Amino acid sequence: MYIIKRNGEQNEFNIEKITNAVEAANLSVSEEKQLTYHQIMSIAEKVQKKTHGLKRAVSVEEISDMVEDEIMAEDGYEVARNYIKYRFKRALSRKQNTTDESILSLLECNNELVKQENSNKNPVVNSVQRDYMAGEVSKDLCKRVLVPEDVWNAHEEGIIHFHDADYFAQHMHNCCLVNLEDMLQNGTVISGTYISKPKSFATACNIATQAIAQIASVQYGGQTISIAHLVPFIDVSRKKIEKQVIAEYKANDMHATKEQIMRTVESRLDVEIAAGVQLIQYQLITLMTTNGQAPFVSLYMYINEVPEGQQRDDMVRFIAEILKQRIKGVQNEHGKWITPAFPKLLYVLSEDNVHENSEYFWLTKLAAECTAKRMVPDYISEKKMKEIKEGDVYGCMGCRSFLTPDRFTKTKGNIANALNYKEDMHKYWGRFNQGVVTINLPDVACTAAGDMDGFWKVFDERLELCHKGLRVRHLRLLGTPSDAAPILWQYGALARLDKKEPIDKLLYDGYSTLSLGYAGLHECVFRMLHKSHTDPEAIGFAKEIMQHMNDKCEEWKKAENIDYSLYGTPLESTTYKFAKALQRRFGIIPGVSDKNYITNSYHVHVTEKINAFDKLKFESEFQKLSPGGAISYVEVPNMQNNIPAVVTLIQYIYETIMYAELNTKSDYCEVCGFDGEIQIVEDKHGKLVWKCPNCGNRDQNRMSVARRTCGYIGSQFWNQGRTQEIKERVLHL
Repeated sequence: MYIIKRNGEQNEFNIEKITNAVEAANLSVSEEKQLTYHQIMSIAEKVQKKTHGLKRAVSVEEISDMVEDEIMAEDGYEVARNYIKYRFKRALSRKQNTTDESILSLLECNNELVKQENSNKNPVVNSVQRDYMAGEVSKDLCKRVLVPEDVWNAHEEGIIHFHDADYFAQHMHNCCLVNLEDMLQNGTVISGTYISKPKSFATACNIATQAIAQIASVQYGGQTISIAHLVPFIDVSRKKIEKQVIAEYKANDMHATKEQIMRTVESRLDVEIAAGVQLIQYQLITLMTTNGQAPFVSLYMYINEVPEGQQRDDMVRFIAEILKQRIKGVQNEHGKWITPAFPKLLYVLSEDNVHENSEYFWLTKLAAECTAKRMVPDYISEKKMKEIKEGDVYGCMGCRSFLTPDRFTKTKGNIANALNYKEDMHKYWGRFNQGVVTINLPDVACTAAGDMDGFWKVFDERLELCHKGLRVRHLRLLGTPSDAAPILWQYGALARLDKKEPIDKLLYDGYSTLSLGYAGLHECVFRMLHKSHTDPEAIGFAKEIMQHMNDKCEEWKKAENIDYSLYGTPLESTTYKFAKALQRRFGIIPGVSDKNYITNSYHVHVTEKINAFDKLKFESEFQKLSPGGAISYVEVPNMQNNIPAVVTLIQYIYETIMYAELNTKSDYCEVCGFDGEIQIVEDKHGKLVWKCPNCGNRDQNRMSVARRTCGYIGSQFWNQGRTQEIKERVLHL
């Protein structure tokens, strides 16, 4: 059994520390008010039993709360009072410096909270540690200076989550859709160097990856680029190669027909496209941003984003090469082909590629093969998105965050001064999200203790706390000069503002969004109605909760001219934080707080038995109510030998739901060479660890595990809550 100290370090549970603390408090009171030796031992043993019953690492604060409760249960009121005074004095002394211990523990790789905070960061690497050190300072500033006390206290209590506090000290936003077309076609500046329009496809790919790395270093969320913005440079290379081939024939006094020349040209173009795709893939997984990780980037692949003819043909050719190379994977340090986490691939399904008689159905079958092998691409339904997004189709920012439909073009025009602006088209590339604050829905239900009137009262109070937190995020960006991140605000990625010009106009009129996140809809409904939200008698209440949050977003939007949008939060470490908070505040409630995680957004609980088609159908109703961000998934076994079944699921996604993905497994043991699914087991302390089913290897440093964590693929392992959630996922097919 482990405990997590206040500085994040993880130690083994030691019952003697409890008895010593209680004995010290006991000796500080008069003899007639002292507890007996047997009472003290009983207190310690009861606390030990409670902590073991949680089956997870317990924080020192949680243990101290349990000790207080047990002292009171023994009628040791005077002892409890002195124990509380001791805790208060210790808390005051700790507040004199809130960062030193945390920073020192993460530098020595002893901080378990930080080590498991992000499944795509390696906490041993210097650049990651540097980022975490800065994060500790930023969080300290948030606590003491930048965030209102009631918002921060709610954040620390797990009532809400103020996202990315480790970056909040700086004037940074969350995620974006990069206007790569403007940067490539009209020139940009990277690290003070002017980059003109590329003269080949390979150069365009190289510039794109350099821009992505720069952008990732000046924001903290994911970014998406459209490969349609790279497609025109395929023809640039075609014309360049054609001149070279004709010159070679002439230099060698050789005659060739136009057909022969073009066969040679297209053959060489195939090589350049393959090299460009390889460059993108390897650059994006080997480039290290200033926060010590590969850029969180998605490639958006939508055939209908380019006109029919040569560009459409080149687009399809490009997509096919991306899929083929992802199927192959990348080699790790031992030469084994494994699944890379990035870039994430977004494949848009349309009438052109989804039916057996569609022109590009063969491309969708290739995508299905890629999904079965490497968990990507994810699928966006053109049909369903047009229904939900007022006729528009566009990619998500990062893993699931969607912009609101364009409402500014007709009234405000080219707010960002983009050089590729078109008056008759809605604009999405170049827009961004300002930030997220998430409400813990199960905590609302638990606080109301099942009383419906109380529920709506508490709900509104918590939503106003979130609103206040979101306003703080907005105000932190207000007044930010474009010089803070030139590649974003001056050189085309998001805008082309003047030097020193504030970014303020991009924060209003719907150009950017603020996200009200939510988590644990299932547990919330279960606490109120004692039924899963999939139950016909409970689904109405679940939708009512969702609609209420949407109504609040609309209310705030009308009052402030800012697009607030409801966002299905991709909880990673926060799923564990929220679960622990529920257990600490309300104890173990079956079906609500009896897990070390809570359910992401509106999802069906991971343990609930439901088939893939019913799950997608059910969750499609909630995607409509989660316009600021939503993604659904189905958990499937190894499908590499059953591609037709994958295709059937993909076709169902097109007809049923806007955005979905298939979760497969892709693991490798470096000790014995096992290639399959590495298992999750309990060690002797009750901690969940990964174990090779072939050789028994439990060393995480000697295995490669890839799992869909919260939209992205994670590969650096997870905290205990998320690990339990992964372990308990049931198959839907």
